[in-house]
Amino acid sequence: TPFEFQRLHGMGEAIYSEVTAKGANTKPCRIYAPVGDHEDLLGYLVRRLLENGANTSFVNRLADDAAPVAKIIRDPVEVAETERASGDTPKLIVRPREIFWPDRKNSGGLALDDGAVRQRLQDEVNAALQSPFAAGPIIAGELLLGGPAASHRICPHDRRERLGTVMDATADDVGAALKAAKAAAHGWDRLGGPARAKILDMAADLIERDRALLIGAIVREAGRTIPNALAEVREAADFLRYYAFEARRSFGAPAVFKSPTGETNRLDLRARGVFACISPWNFPLAIFTGQIAAALAAGNPVVAKPAEQTPITAFLATRILHEAGVPKEVLHLVTGNGQICAALVKDPRIAGVVFTGSNDTASAIQKALAQRGGPMIPLIAETGGLNAMIADSSALPEQVVRDAVRSAFDSAGQRCSAARVLFLQDEIAGRTIEMLKGAIEALAIGDPIDFATDIGPVIDEVAQDGIEAHKLRMQTAGKELVDLMLPAACRVGTYVTPAAYEIERMGLVEREVFGPVLHVVRFGRNSLDKVVAAINEAGYGLTLALHSRIEASAAYVAEHARVGNLYVNRNQVGAVPGVNPFGGEGLSGTGPKAGGPNYLARFATERVRTDDITATGGNVMLLSDGKAE
Repeated sequence: TPFEFQRLHGMGEAIYSEVTAKGANTKPCRIYAPVGDHEDLLGYLVRRLLENGANTSFVNRLADDAAPVAKIIRDPVEVAETERASGDTPKLIVRPREIFWPDRKNSGGLALDDGAVRQRLQDEVNAALQSPFAAGPIIAGELLLGGPAASHRICPHDRRERLGTVMDATADDVGAALKAAKAAAHGWDRLGGPARAKILDMAADLIERDRALLIGAIVREAGRTIPNALAEVREAADFLRYYAFEARRSFGAPAVFKSPTGETNRLDLRARGVFACISPWNFPLAIFTGQIAAALAAGNPVVAKPAEQTPITAFLATRILHEAGVPKEVLHLVTGNGQICAALVKDPRIAGVVFTGSNDTASAIQKALAQRGGPMIPLIAETGGLNAMIADSSALPEQVVRDAVRSAFDSAGQRCSAARVLFLQDEIAGRTIEMLKGAIEALAIGDPIDFATDIGPVIDEVAQDGIEAHKLRMQTAGKELVDLMLPAACRVGTYVTPAAYEIERMGLVEREVFGPVLHVVRFGRNSLDKVVAAINEAGYGLTLALHSRIEASAAYVAEHARVGNLYVNRNQVGAVPGVNPFGGEGLSGTGPKAGGPNYLARFATERVRTDDITATGGNVMLLSDGKAE
């Protein structure tokens, strides 16, 4: 491959002299100098100075006559992969799938920047989509498919394209599922955490085995792009393995307390009973699987109700969980609309509800649980967010724009964690807004199965109409910064073009707008406290991002912002189970955080056993110096 050496003007002169010496058998060496304004060049030059002046830099070490040449030119990859001298410590840099080992295996990714990898995945996904899907309820292992009641499933990217057929559950199906699940509850609970964990680990392997099939279903049923769908497959596998680890840790053996002589005390986590798992359409695999995995890991049978828009993906995931070894009486799938959800929630055989979705539906579930009587049961809810991103004058505009575009428009803005409002300090607002407009204009709208697509469709016509109506309001209430034209090829689908509006205050956005719309608000110097107060006043508390190089600002926001997840100098989407536990407060959820160490405890009840061991004739432990014989 043709190449040339380059050096920055003012640096590396000694090496340059050797490289360009008369008779040197080498490639040409170009001298370059950056050109631009002071504010653009200062950071660049400082980075170059730090790189070349560091003790570990090639330039610095080459000037050290005492340093062995063989050590200087040694392959850094080889160095990173060798063991430390002791022989029993981890490698300097572990491979991606080993970063959480020995607790669990990391999910496998793909190098989608490699054309050959992309083509191979594309071929596998296309092959998986050759046959139409058929989905429906799964009650005690029985698949209820087809029949006159089955309806066609239409793809959001093209309303003329049919993905398959779906059969909805009936009230009798719900009753049968609850009856079977309740009967299986005790046996699944007493199986124990380690045994359940083994099944969940197997399910994670099978999820990754069927990656192409699941990606195809997510792309065509939910309108997600292939990179988004791949990330969701990974998240589902991560949920399964993380909760398997937690099942071993928390449900493997009782906690034993220090006690007075003559007495023993222990605490066990036990299952609550049948859980209703009600999941959304925007993460039809990851959240659906994560809810079920948590309930199963804690020993609870599950009746799962997926979103009405995405039952095919849920059907495929349920089949995989059964194949992995989840007993068919323990996991049931009921497809259908909100009536099925209502029937589940009000049934007295339900011992807990986990829900992700809109605030309105969460409120309806809360009221139904309060009105049904009987034992009080937990509602574990993660709802919407009016999420903000703040950038002060110390932030790097390029980084702000990159992260704002990713946070606001990835998945066509259909993430509960997505940025809805961008606060920009006056000193950087003008320049940042111009860069933001350019970045949005560069987004490609199109078929989500095409790797070139950045923005796919929104989920359905109801969502499309609601977002377009909001855009019309913003044209009056604020100033339109950018709203892209819709390509002609996208007019047969439920597409909404990405748009941004400048508004005077956050209060003009009264509720979550679940789509590719970003609102920009300027704020003055020394007004960070007012910005945080406005965010708190909205009542939501899911995600918040801060771009600042001032540590005191980050500390202030962390102390005063009432949000579940704060991201500093990065985007605010894409939480990883066991790494970024995710969940909100206020109007955004009940807690605890999915993918976190306290999540499974909400699916369990605690039981304490106290034994008077003197009833056997004496304190055996005391007489044997603490060791029973």
